Amino acid sequence: MKCVVSVLGKDRKFIVAKVSSVLAECGANIDDISQTIMGGIFSMTMLTTLDADVADFNTVQERLVATGEELNVQIVIQREDVFNYMYKI
Repeated sequence: MKCVVSVLGKDRKFIVAKVSSVLAECGANIDDISQTIMGGIFSMTMLTTLDADVADFNTVQERLVATGEELNVQIVIQREDVFNYMYKI
């Protein structure tokens, strides 16, 4: 399943490393990634492919939310089809 992962918060060390580690532990692949820092605000968007045989969507979501709380950043994961539908004009 394709998903979009968004991360937003105050810049700090290890954000990319910790988020990508959680995804790897859940068997997800990062297909594309974009990240920037603007005025001390960290922003990252990833297109990922989840492997439901390793971890289902809810498990990945729970792990990412917990990681976001640990890092004091907001992490949101959305199914790609839902993401595309939300932004369809």
